[in-house]
Amino acid sequence: MAAALLLVGALAGGCAGKGETTASLAPDDVRERHPIVLRDAPRHLDVFVGRAGAGLDLRQSEDVVAFARDYRRSGRGGLVAEVPTGDRRDRATRDTLGGIRAALARGGVSPGALTVRGYPVQDPGLASPIRLSFASLQAALPHECGQWPTDLGSSNYKFSASNEPYWNLGCASQATLAAQVADPIDLVRARDEGRPDIAKRMGAIAKIREGKDPSTQYRTTTPQINSTVGGGS
Repeated sequence: MAAALLLVGALAGGCAGKGETTASLAPDDVRERHPIVLRDAPRHLDVFVGRAGAGLDLRQSEDVVAFARDYRRSGRGGLVAEVPTGDRRDRATRDTLGGIRAALARGGVSPGALTVRGYPVQDPGLASPIRLSFASLQAALPHECGQWPTDLGSSNYKFSASNEPYWNLGCASQATLAAQVADPIDLVRARDEGRPDIAKRMGAIAKIREGKDPSTQYRTTTPQINSTVGGGS
C-alpha cells in the first residue's frame, strides 16, 4: 500500500513539473517572441467622392498616382475599386472614378487593369469613399502588441524573481521595423552588391603602389557660431 502511494505521488509530482515547464516564461530573444513574418495582405487607399466637385483634387490625385506606382512595384493580381452604390451621388461617383482612372494612367497603370465592384452604403450621412486595393507581400507580426499574459506585479513571485523579459518587451520595435522596411524580401536575403567602382579602385591601387595613403580625406569647413549668428564683437 505504501509503495502504491509513493508511486502515485511520484506521478503527481511529474505532472506538476511538466505543467510548470509548459507554462514557462517567454523566450529571451525578441525575434522568437515577436517574429517578423511575410504574408500576402491587401493594401488599401480610400478616395473620397465629390471632394473637389468633379474629378479629383490635387491631394487625392497625387495619392492615387503614388498608389499606382506601389502597385507596379509590389502588386500581386489585379487592382480593385469598390464603388459605393445607393447613396444618390451617382454622378459624383462616376466623376471621381474617372479621375482615378486618369491618375492611375499617370502612375503607369493601364485603366484596363482596374476592376470595379459595388458595395451598398449603410449610412448616407457618412462619407462613402471609393476603396482601391491590391494584394502585396508585406512584413508584419503574427500577433498584436500590448498583450500581457503574465502579471508583472508581486502576485506572481516566480516571474518577479526570474529576472526574465516580459512577453510584450520589444513588440512595438519589431512591429515598427516591419512597417518601415521598403521591400519585405530584404528581411529574407541580401541584395546583390552591384557593379564595383572601377575608377575608385584603380585610383586606390595606384596610391598604394606609390606608397601613398589610399583613404579618402573628407574635409568640411564648420563655420563659427559668432560668424553666423549676429557676428563677433
